[in-house]
Amino acid sequence: MLIGGVGSSIVVARWLGAQGLGQLSVVSLTVALALQVGSAGLPSAMVYFVARDRRHLAAEASNALLFSIIAGIALALALIGLSSLNAALFGYVPPKLLAIGAISLPFLLITLLGMNLLLAIDRVAQFNLLDAAAPLLVLLNTVFALIVLRSGLFALVSLNTGAAVLIGLATIVAVGRSLRRESPQGRWRPDLSLFKSTAAYGKKFYISIIAGVIIIRADLLIVNHFRGPAEAGVYAVASQIATLLMLLPGVIATLLFPRVASSDDKHGVLAMRVTRYTSFLMAITCVATVPIAFALPLIYGASFTDATIQLLILLPGVYAISLESVLVQHFTGTGLPAAIPAFWIVTVVLSVGLNLLFVPRFGARAAAVNSTISYTLIFVLVAYYFCLKTGNPLSEILVLRRAELRELPATTRLHAFSKRA
Repeated sequence: MLIGGVGSSIVVARWLGAQGLGQLSVVSLTVALALQVGSAGLPSAMVYFVARDRRHLAAEASNALLFSIIAGIALALALIGLSSLNAALFGYVPPKLLAIGAISLPFLLITLLGMNLLLAIDRVAQFNLLDAAAPLLVLLNTVFALIVLRSGLFALVSLNTGAAVLIGLATIVAVGRSLRRESPQGRWRPDLSLFKSTAAYGKKFYISIIAGVIIIRADLLIVNHFRGPAEAGVYAVASQIATLLMLLPGVIATLLFPRVASSDDKHGVLAMRVTRYTSFLMAITCVATVPIAFALPLIYGASFTDATIQLLILLPGVYAISLESVLVQHFTGTGLPAAIPAFWIVTVVLSVGLNLLFVPRFGARAAAVNSTISYTLIFVLVAYYFCLKTGNPLSEILVLRRAELRELPATTRLHAFSKRA
């Protein structure tokens, strides 16, 4: 994912400049936002139901496929219509470019829901393969479209849409094979009653998911709208590196969620232990990223000089939200109390408000500052609530114990071996 994501952005930046990278980032981000809006919290809800009772797998898989087709087509048509009626909303991005990207939405939904079902039944290898396929195909498409064909964004976005179709079909095959292993008698048959229960539970996750996506990604759209695609392209580099840094805690959180959901850990012992390891690893990662930040203009070009400052501003926030993404799995896996979505609502209102207030005047640096403030706020709220509900001090969340530090190499090797197996 690191090679695919960074590699493709470097090629686009070198061949099409900051403006071209900005336009591509807006298309990708808009499709990603539509995907999360349309998912209705079902990915997390399906993991919760299947992790607790694998007999739901066949019905949930059938529900996921049917929902993806219907909701995906509706989302694609809505995005195409919105971009055609109000092109100014997306800044300088051609509506046809957004329309090509929108076609991928049904297949992206299939992939998203299917991957979460694989995760719920511990098919980590298949999950990783599908998760890595998309950025690697994007890199190949970028090289082929821009370097081999010497074409532009329309060819690149078209190839990326084709890749999304292929990965969606591969996800159906992977889930089908896993279904036959788990339940040889299981059949692809939708279950409306189960879907209603899953959707009702998914509403608990929906606010948190949408708010998280808005806080982490929507600032790029605001920068593009008020400051243009060139500045958005520079900020896209800084925010992309920040997002890549969140991959490690994101993977940890993804693997932790079904384990918390299938356990009865009311005191958050498992979540605290995993968060302590994450705190240690992310501190090292963020410090190691500082010299990389100064190298960005050399890698992407002189027009990306300000990406260095923007990334340095983002790093403290990256550390904070990385810990939050792991610690909050204690709540998502045990029923998700109403306080968590409420925290996200407060944070997203602050984030959007600050961006609308300061980005038009101060540009992408203001977006980076606002992001770090928002990331830190959501961590503080979740950590305080965790300590309040479990009775644990903050040090139990942040500080890795000496014995755990000695165990870290062995733990890492064991985890890597289990993933390969």
